[in-house]
Amino acid sequence: MGLPARIGIVGCGIISSRYIEVSRELPEIEIVACADVIADAAEAQAEKYGLRRLSLDDLYAAPDIDMVLNLTPPPAHFSVSKTALEAGKAVYSEKPLAATFAEGRELLALATEKELRIGCAPDTFLGAGHQSARLYLDEGIIGAPVAANAFMMSRGHEYWHANPAFYYKPGGGPMLDMGVYYLTALVNLLGPVTRVTGTARATWSERTILSQPRRGEVIQVEVPTYVTGVLDFACGAIGTVITTFDTKASNLPKIELYGATGSLDLPDPNTFGGPLQLRTAEGESWKELPLRLGHAGNSRGLGPADMAVSAVEDRPHRASGEMALHVLEIMEAIHVASETGRHVELTTRCDRPEPLPEGVYEGVRPAPG
Repeated sequence: MGLPARIGIVGCGIISSRYIEVSRELPEIEIVACADVIADAAEAQAEKYGLRRLSLDDLYAAPDIDMVLNLTPPPAHFSVSKTALEAGKAVYSEKPLAATFAEGRELLALATEKELRIGCAPDTFLGAGHQSARLYLDEGIIGAPVAANAFMMSRGHEYWHANPAFYYKPGGGPMLDMGVYYLTALVNLLGPVTRVTGTARATWSERTILSQPRRGEVIQVEVPTYVTGVLDFACGAIGTVITTFDTKASNLPKIELYGATGSLDLPDPNTFGGPLQLRTAEGESWKELPLRLGHAGNSRGLGPADMAVSAVEDRPHRASGEMALHVLEIMEAIHVASETGRHVELTTRCDRPEPLPEGVYEGVRPAPG
């Protein structure tokens, strides 16, 4: 893989537009082609952005494509990524890595066998907010980490999403859909988790869609919609994470870190920017800290860019398959813990990714609006 890495998109939904737009501000990558099982969707993106529209088979076989960017719905992540790896392409996938831990483990084994890179969203932890938090934490601004709390409190996707049914089916739910952002952020900050426990419930067996164009349709709920996990980190810190589609309103913070000498209030991990706040043991109030890196706007695409550069420089990429698999095991294990009433020891580990150097991948501007 050379630079710029040439990328073919599989899956031409709404999120593909932002990846394409960001890629044009990142000289490390170039999106050259797209494909989708819905031919009209691929044709629309190809015409809008001047890409080659290919069939799926032709995209996998194209000799001028180095990396497949898998932007399909989560149930298709495994099959698309597996096919791309078997075709000799590096893969970067939208989150989660796969719908199950077993599928994710198979993908990593295949990538290792083929000596190919595999990476996975979210890359929001590479944004200004969480990279700045990482620098401050490593410099000891709150002392040794003691604990972390993370809260994703939502009333559910049926209020706003055009096609919300999937989020209440296997492979969906608040933990796999949104918890992945929070857990990836925590692993970047605190390192890997050794064991988890948790409890979960499906509060309502049915949900009525309130958004257009399917307003009034009833969804049968097949997954837990209120999930609480307790995490034991290898560094000694304890974490709590709550993800839910069952709360009508909440004033809880997104993520807080507690150290021996102070606390950090972190930005929403589903965004790239701030604010980032500190309160020390001596302080009488929270104070906002300056962000020390770029990419505070919607910079989806930093992960593939870093993966491409890392391949050339022969070093680990940051939004790695190993971290994505570890986070996937955490999420699945919390559900298993609830079902079995026990702690679950995790089988995977991953290294904390190296923080981004200041000044890299500059130039990404905030999305319009």
